[in-house]
Amino acid sequence: MIFPKNLALDTINNWGKDTMTDFLGIEFTKIGIDFLEATMPVCSRTKQPLGLLHGGANVVLAETLGSVAATLTLDKEKQFCVGLEINANHLKSVREGFVRGVASPIHLGKKTQVWEIRIYTESGDLSCISRITMAILEKNQ
Repeated sequence: MIFPKNLALDTINNWGKDTMTDFLGIEFTKIGIDFLEATMPVCSRTKQPLGLLHGGANVVLAETLGSVAATLTLDKEKQFCVGLEINANHLKSVREGFVRGVASPIHLGKKTQVWEIRIYTESGDLSCISRITMAILEKNQ
């Protein structure tokens, strides 16, 4: 398990209160041995003018998942992380319902982490695939 064992989803969801995560309706739904999962509604807040899920909303979901997952692997008394780079390939449009993102580590190093985030439609089709690189920084003591 790469995440703390006693971590509750309510704790993670409360971190996003009154932020973009909260505004877009992103909700963390599952913590696995080596993955973190969240959902996001496809609604007026997350759609673009043609009625499709906005690509930027996909990236917000991906960055939220990757950043929170990386943070959960750190000693929060000594370290924090910031995003260095993110990319996303939008593979299938979504018009309604929810999407589900799953973040899994590719590399958990001392100075950087790389996470892959796969975003699925309600029917299980891969809608977007993203990769984020996080820089691990030391807090000034």
